[in-house]
Amino acid sequence: MQPDEMDSDENLGRKSKIPVPDDVQDAIRTLIRWSGDDPGREGLLDTPKRVARAWKEYCQGYDDDPAVHLQRTFEEVGGYDELVLLKDIPFQSHCEHHMAPIIGTASIAYMPSERVVGISKLARVLNGYARRLQVQERLTAEVAQCIWDHLKPQGVAVVICASHSCMTARGVRTPGVRMMTSRLLGCFLDDARSREEVLSLMGY
Repeated sequence: MQPDEMDSDENLGRKSKIPVPDDVQDAIRTLIRWSGDDPGREGLLDTPKRVARAWKEYCQGYDDDPAVHLQRTFEEVGGYDELVLLKDIPFQSHCEHHMAPIIGTASIAYMPSERVVGISKLARVLNGYARRLQVQERLTAEVAQCIWDHLKPQGVAVVICASHSCMTARGVRTPGVRMMTSRLLGCFLDDARSREEVLSLMGY
């Protein structure tokens, strides 16, 4: 088993055994009680531990340095220096304003200069930032900037399309609405032809 297989059954099993401090469980019981239910009833007795461990998993990005995933690169690519695109990567995050789910997809592209990175690493960079309390605009910018800083490519393009439960399940309650954000750097920002190519391949 590879050490970076963060979602393996073994790792998830370890997370289910993480001790949960009493004050964290008490906080969740308080929220249950304030919401109108009884934290002492049978179905809710173990909920504080389950919720706490779930949030530790949702926010495991705080224990991850996304740049680490870009350290191993490859130069022997047969002279390839054209667009590299990973399209429609699913992700889940939580908004920092209501702690409600953000569920969507991201397309990440870069134009290599001298080196490329394994494509799974782009998804790991995305998840490293997504598994934190977020706003979509910052998430988009962080992913793009990380790739720009550590791969030193000619250009980076990140487009994220996501549904926000803080808007679809509460408040204005508009299910089906999706938000789109983009960050373009380097040649994708400066050159209209490169920008048109990458957005077209992404489907936009």
